[in-house]
Amino acid sequence: MARVSSTAKVELRGVKKRFGRKVVLDGLDLTIEPGQSLVVIGGSGTGKSVMIKCVLGILRPEAGEIYVDGMEATRLRGRGRDAFLRKFGMLFQGAALFDSLFVWENVAFGLIQGRGMQRSKARDIAMEKLAKVGLSAEVGELCPAELSGGMQKRVGLARAIAADPEIIFFDEPTTGLDPIMADVINNLIVDTVRGTGTTTLSITHDLVSARKIADRIAMLYKGKIIWEGPTAEIDHSGNPYVDQFIHGRAEGPIKMEVKA
Repeated sequence: MARVSSTAKVELRGVKKRFGRKVVLDGLDLTIEPGQSLVVIGGSGTGKSVMIKCVLGILRPEAGEIYVDGMEATRLRGRGRDAFLRKFGMLFQGAALFDSLFVWENVAFGLIQGRGMQRSKARDIAMEKLAKVGLSAEVGELCPAELSGGMQKRVGLARAIAADPEIIFFDEPTTGLDPIMADVINNLIVDTVRGTGTTTLSITHDLVSARKIADRIAMLYKGKIIWEGPTAEIDHSGNPYVDQFIHGRAEGPIKMEVKA
């Protein structure tokens, strides 16, 4: 496993991924510095989720390199991969809670199943994390089906931070929420993550969320990052693709693909 001299927490170099004839990532380059909150924006089907899956090793790129803390990670196996994955937390798009488990068991799932922690200790940590996202101990004893969409997102966030990860991925964290609850989730992300100095990568098409949680924003289009910069500069990017996307205009260089 090669080591490179780099201060980056996560770095993708020339990453390519395709499915049959469809090229999804086409030489993607991206760098996330320690403690940075980077948001990648882009339309549906542009490869944002594929990018995250490649970093986590769920998908294997055909070309390119992915470094985490300076270590090349695309070919990790066995215990090396297990140690690598412990660096990460993940908030899934649909919360992805287990219906058959109580809320606290969902939050503690990785601690019990992944790290072999005793249930009593894992439960205490789960309740502590639930409190951090504004949920009471009583909620911990409920089933996911008894929760609203916003509460399920909070539980998903509590699970993402349960093991105090170094890096957290947020996959469309506000999808399906009303504007007020979306803002609550955005505030929780900012308060929870920035208070601990955690490095985060979020993917979203919600510009309100991106502006609130990001230090930097990058836009993914046709498998490549076509613009990246500080959040405050996105309205003056000078990039016609970014300009069309952030203003939601039908007319512009981005064309909807029409399937025959």
